[in-house]
Amino acid sequence: MENHDVHHLITGCGTNFEDEIAMQYLLLGNGKLNAHLLAAILLGTIILPEYLKIYIRAYRKGQNMRAFYEWDFEGLLWQNFEHLKDFIQQKDPVVLH
Repeated sequence: MENHDVHHLITGCGTNFEDEIAMQYLLLGNGKLNAHLLAAILLGTIILPEYLKIYIRAYRKGQNMRAFYEWDFEGLLWQNFEHLKDFIQQKDPVVLH
């Protein structure tokens, strides 16, 4: 549950129902995939289809962030949170050799 709370802080997603669903879309875009996430997306989309544009934007936002969904945030507690947040919000750069 702590990682879930950190995900809210990093992504800027609120905690109301439609924001919870948007965060699941963001995590899907970030590469996370499990039954809980898919069930939340399916149920949330069926119940609140009027937020689909917000969900799509959240998915794209997740695609444009560094993959963070598997990080152990407890080990990063000593880091400056704003720097960590800025780092995650940047997509991995492409390095050409």
